[in-house]
Amino acid sequence: MDFNYHVNINGIDVNASYSEDAVNNVFLPLLSKLTQLQKEKGRRILVLLAAPPGAGKSTLNSFLQKLSEEHDEFTDLQAIGMDGFHRRQEYLLTHTTMRDGAEVRMVDIKGAPITFDLDLLKQRIRELFEKEITPWPTYDRHLHNPVENAITVENDIVILEGNYLLLDEDGWRELRDLADYTISIRADESLLRGRLVDRKIKSGNTRELAEKFVDFSDMANVRLCLEKTVKPDLELSLDEAGNYSKK
Repeated sequence: MDFNYHVNINGIDVNASYSEDAVNNVFLPLLSKLTQLQKEKGRRILVLLAAPPGAGKSTLNSFLQKLSEEHDEFTDLQAIGMDGFHRRQEYLLTHTTMRDGAEVRMVDIKGAPITFDLDLLKQRIRELFEKEITPWPTYDRHLHNPVENAITVENDIVILEGNYLLLDEDGWRELRDLADYTISIRADESLLRGRLVDRKIKSGNTRELAEKFVDFSDMANVRLCLEKTVKPDLELSLDEAGNYSKK
């Protein structure tokens, strides 16, 4: 029996399906482990869920929150993302960077590590441990901008998802030290490309424009995530059918 899940992620309606095997043998044991870890530490814990673009991490994170709320034996977790730390569209349109020896507008590679405000992300992560209740930004794909203080973090288990949370590069590498537990997702490049093109079309682009952007921008980020990731506590694999399993 599959578990069907319908949710709005960053302004886009998503219909996901998770296998019974994934729920019973991956997700529920994970929630049990995190509940135990939180009780042992006696404080809020932070979990990092890192994955390449298109791996379904935002939807999965939301589904894990729903599962935790449906099972009394688990501590309720809160799903949040790093997409709210995209630099604003106005900034990206007026700033450039170097890509493959050429100067490019930041907006043309939106989603690359340099287009996020890493310092602000670190600051807000630290606040998760300093304040019992703290606001958190989200990202709206229709507005193409972050939405400040869109949600409030209150739960004792927080799972933060994002592309570069376990990126093995200077600056980003420090995020691992702020976390109590880490998870990464791996998937085939061609699978991720298809999912990314589909998502871009749902955001209002033609297939031609969607493929052009994905091949120029997103796939570089996919390869970066797959090739330069700090070793996590738990590694999951995403297959062609959209199922997650432990590696």
